[in-house]
Amino acid sequence: MNMIFLLIGLSIFLALMFLLAFFWASRTGQNDDTCTPAIRILFEDTQKPAEPDADSILPQQTIR
Repeated sequence: MNMIFLLIGLSIFLALMFLLAFFWASRTGQNDDTCTPAIRILFEDTQKPAEPDADSILPQQTIR
């Protein structure tokens, strides 16, 4: 019988933690933009990645 009280207490504690996490996420704007991240992957990037400079290329190692 004591175990049921322990489980009820733990479940109430977990429910309060999830409720606090929900309020924290709502206040910090975690759920403000739910559409853009899903659409962003469909568009290609227009910028090419920068090519490495001649000075930044490492010299080839010589085999002894």
